[in-house]
Amino acid sequence: MHIIMATDGSQQSLVAARQFMSFADVAKVDEVSVVAVISPRATVPFANELGGEGPNHPTELSFREEAHSATGIVMSEFEGWGVTAVHRHILSGSPSAEIVKVAKDLDADLIVVASGGRGLSETILLGSTAQRVQHSAPCPVLVARPKL
Repeated sequence: MHIIMATDGSQQSLVAARQFMSFADVAKVDEVSVVAVISPRATVPFANELGGEGPNHPTELSFREEAHSATGIVMSEFEGWGVTAVHRHILSGSPSAEIVKVAKDLDADLIVVASGGRGLSETILLGSTAQRVQHSAPCPVLVARPKL
């Protein structure tokens, strides 16, 4: 079974990974792909809440660095869990479209995404990434609503 674990750099996405691991049967999970998407149209293309200090003058490179850092933190959650392989994918574009595309390309069996990662204003203005992924996904989607 190949799992797509989406992260937007939020604490909710890290908690979603932990929630998934708390009930998933690791014997049935072969691979986990941790996916982060840098959105060129967003006010803040990638805001990493998981570690490090944000750059003073954000650039495309710094957003990639933040996405790399955030995916690394989520990937570390899977260390020692018993999964065969954990991969990193840092993409650019619409978060929901890129998550769905990578799930299709990798023939994923499940997508795990946190709900509410960026707050109410973004959900109202841009729509929920989790809702969009659910609508277009080629496989089941686990939408985790973490209690923080």
